[in-house]
Amino acid sequence: MRALLSKAAGGPETLEMTEIDDPVAGAGELLVSVKACSINFPDALIIQDMYQLKPPRPFAPGSEIAGIVEAVGEGVTDFKVGDRIIAGTGFGGLVEKKAVPAAAAYHLPDEFSFEQGASLLMTYGTSIHALKDRGHIQEGNTLLVLGAAGGVGLAAVELGKAYGARVVAAVSSDAKAEAAKASGADEAVVYDRQPFDKEQSKALSQQFKAAVGAEGAHVVYDAVGGDYSEPALRSIAWEGRFLVVGFPAGIAKLPLNLTLLKSCDVCGVFWGAYAARDPIGNRANIEELFDLWKAGKISPKISETFAFEDAGKAIAKLANRNAIGKLVVTMG
Repeated sequence: MRALLSKAAGGPETLEMTEIDDPVAGAGELLVSVKACSINFPDALIIQDMYQLKPPRPFAPGSEIAGIVEAVGEGVTDFKVGDRIIAGTGFGGLVEKKAVPAAAAYHLPDEFSFEQGASLLMTYGTSIHALKDRGHIQEGNTLLVLGAAGGVGLAAVELGKAYGARVVAAVSSDAKAEAAKASGADEAVVYDRQPFDKEQSKALSQQFKAAVGAEGAHVVYDAVGGDYSEPALRSIAWEGRFLVVGFPAGIAKLPLNLTLLKSCDVCGVFWGAYAARDPIGNRANIEELFDLWKAGKISPKISETFAFEDAGKAIAKLANRNAIGKLVVTMG
């Protein structure tokens, strides 16, 4: 079978399409014919050895897949050959066939495409864990989402609305603002590109404060980092929750006196570790996502699909922060 492998640390241009042996389904595993693999920001980091997970080489990037079960391993009772499934892989998804633990797989209803299915777990799984488990979002809250037109950002916008929040989307262009509003955002703030000096940072803080209102944002969902984090923190409500989700703009340094003045919480969000540590809680969250999806309250937004041979281009586009919603690679 074909696999797109990282054999040395570097950018997407270093990935190599390689023929390797087909995997087999071990005990407790499914052998999946991969039909779609979505691209997420960790895919751009992991191939450069910049992600917290550093698998031994060679390995394929790709952290979530959708496909059809070709074989089931010993002890598997919840799946059968021919089932349509989605699964989180961590890495290794950009392959034609993949052995995955049955515990990491979910049935994909017939009404949803493989491309949509491959776009659910990472972004919505992260966002539901962030908003529910870490942000304790409640109906009537104001939610500020940074990077609101990306995969996790649009998921946060949709889930915020599903939970009855007023959602303010912060984005880097008018086109991204329209995408966020189309997903339910009540208002959008278009910010400039960093770096910011002191006056620019203060001006962005005032933009955020004007958008979230006098009480402030009860929950800040920061999927951007960099120079954007501090202005967002300054717009937080008393006893608000600041959710640290990602750092495509760089790791921010927050003045801790601001957390005292607002009596607020700064909460790390590491969905992958949470899913491993609390699989029962995570599965309950994913089942809730399926219910919300069937009810029409969420729907993965796919802006572009790529052929398997062009998967590196998809990773490069995401790394350059040019994507709106999800990018998906299809395997024939």
